[in-house]
Amino acid sequence: MPGRWARYGRGRQTPNHAILHARRSVIIWSPSRTASSHNSTKEASKSNLEGGRTINPLAIELNEIIREGVPELYATLSALGRELYFPRGILTQTAEARQRAHLYNSTIGIATSQGKPLYLPGLMRFLRDMDPAEAFDYAPATGMSTLRELWREHQTEANPSLKGRSFSLPIVTSGITHALSICSDLFCDAGDLLLLPDKLWGNYRMIFGTRRGADIRQYPLFRDDGSLHAQAFREALLSFADRPKILVLLNFPNNPTGYSPHLEEAEAIRDALLEAAEAGANLVVMVDDAYFGLFYEEVTYKESLFSLISGVHPRLTAVKLDGATKEDYVWGFRLGFITFSLAGGDDLENVYRALEKKVGGLIRGTISNCSMLAQSLLLKAMKAPGYKEEKERNYRLLQDRYREVKEVVYRERYADAFRPYPFNSGYFMCVRLEEVDADTLREHLLDRY
Repeated sequence: MPGRWARYGRGRQTPNHAILHARRSVIIWSPSRTASSHNSTKEASKSNLEGGRTINPLAIELNEIIREGVPELYATLSALGRELYFPRGILTQTAEARQRAHLYNSTIGIATSQGKPLYLPGLMRFLRDMDPAEAFDYAPATGMSTLRELWREHQTEANPSLKGRSFSLPIVTSGITHALSICSDLFCDAGDLLLLPDKLWGNYRMIFGTRRGADIRQYPLFRDDGSLHAQAFREALLSFADRPKILVLLNFPNNPTGYSPHLEEAEAIRDALLEAAEAGANLVVMVDDAYFGLFYEEVTYKESLFSLISGVHPRLTAVKLDGATKEDYVWGFRLGFITFSLAGGDDLENVYRALEKKVGGLIRGTISNCSMLAQSLLLKAMKAPGYKEEKERNYRLLQDRYREVKEVVYRERYADAFRPYPFNSGYFMCVRLEEVDADTLREHLLDRY
């Protein structure tokens, strides 16, 4: 195989081949190649310099697809985002071998017996209803295609406004934290602006600030009367409209307050984003839907904000971050999804595929792939009879707890001690202490109760 890498389950050294042992298999490279191919590779290396770094031709190809399809999206990619690509090699060869290697498949990358993954019976006895391949095999870097399609159906069913909108096939991630990390790598360079509310999940600072050097700015989430401060969000956003790129992170139900907007508040957020886009800012709006679906009041907007901002403006890239962690009560599965929505291009599907390859390359270069066992179990659960009824029972239980907490915390006897922040959804509620230091109270409660 001149000029190419080939992977074999076993290999033997020959005079014209260099052999490298990699884990359980042997990688063989044939150095024989034509002078023309060698020269063209050298020329490619010379021409693929960007910012002093050599950019892989596959990354350049993806960049051109994005630049031609949605130039506003290309402008928001980080330096790392522009370098990302999905490698052609063992993963591509393995996928082809699964389809075409009928006699022997020696590019599979795992140990097999009788056509199935080799496994320990002591583990398999706990997975009696599963095929070994569903539990022990590698998953594709971007996730099982059947699960991705089914999750897309779930997104559309739970968010009817998405019907007819343009959005990508969800990509499987190892939890929503991983999905957020992917976004930070894909879009955030040091010094890029990230707009967050003053009530937020602290890990955002680690993911975007510590890891990627984002310039984090905040706005008040609530007015004094307890309503969502959409005007403060608008003013903060427009004050930075002269920036070439603005990253925005929206999280409802909000962690830690447990608040979700009413329809009018959600529409005000959308309108502010559109106003900033019209003013010339390129926006990447990440919607953290970790607690999606846990809405306990009728007046709450019960769709993701992703539904309101999908495909609304070429300068607005919407990213939905959701997953089974809370929606399906499987915290330890570490299964999330990342979904993109764009506007303005003539061939958005081609741009979505380019984004998928960049994300797939990032996953390949960090964790390789996400758990096949967790994906298989979720897929089976979503297809099983009674799945929706089981989720509804858990939802009702949490809703009952919400109502009981709400009744207690608003009692007059506690008015001098604390004031609850508005809450109507999710897992949490949050109070503002009137006189006592929060950590002092925490220690007191631990010691006494």
